[in-house]
Amino acid sequence: IAEAAQQRLLAYDRVGDQHYEAASAFIKSMRGNDPDAALYWLASMVAAGEDPTFIARRIVIAASEDVGNADPRALQLAVAAMQATEMIGLPEAQYALAQAASYVASAPKSNRAGAAYFAALAEVEEHGRLPVPLHLRPSSHRRLAREQGYGRGYLYPHDYADADVDQEYLPDALVGRVFYEPSEEGLELKIGERLARLRRQRLEARRAGGDPG
Repeated sequence: IAEAAQQRLLAYDRVGDQHYEAASAFIKSMRGNDPDAALYWLASMVAAGEDPTFIARRIVIAASEDVGNADPRALQLAVAAMQATEMIGLPEAQYALAQAASYVASAPKSNRAGAAYFAALAEVEEHGRLPVPLHLRPSSHRRLAREQGYGRGYLYPHDYADADVDQEYLPDALVGRVFYEPSEEGLELKIGERLARLRRQRLEARRAGGDPG
């Protein structure tokens, strides 16, 4: 039995189909909220001699891509596990890999940050980079820049309630465009509530026509 098991492990090709199949199963188990399956595929890769830093990188990617702002601690733990793996190597790094993989698999999930980024990237790729609004450009000692109004009218958010003030940051052609729509998972629920509150306050300030903060 032991010899047969060893032969199965030796059949694992770190650059072949089994390498990618096991990695795919590992990633999808973390994404699918199944820590048991994630730990199984982690163990299968380690036992087969997979590069532990390759495994650690997959955990870091999953922490950002699949957990995201629903639980930012997942990325911190995943990066720490990768650093630990690089510092101490196997066999001790198995503890860090198991801790990070089980945490990422168990954490609330959101891909909204990544989806928002790629929506913004698609906008840039389709229309090119649009001009930066004058009030967001750096103030300059150059006469021409001053005459053109660089930095003029910029409102410093920390001077206002909630460190927020009603002013535009997107290019003129994209005013009102929303890329990031937080989910209702984990911490991202609170992020969404805060953004919604700030948007309401800005709208009320515009309607009142008074203090922009």
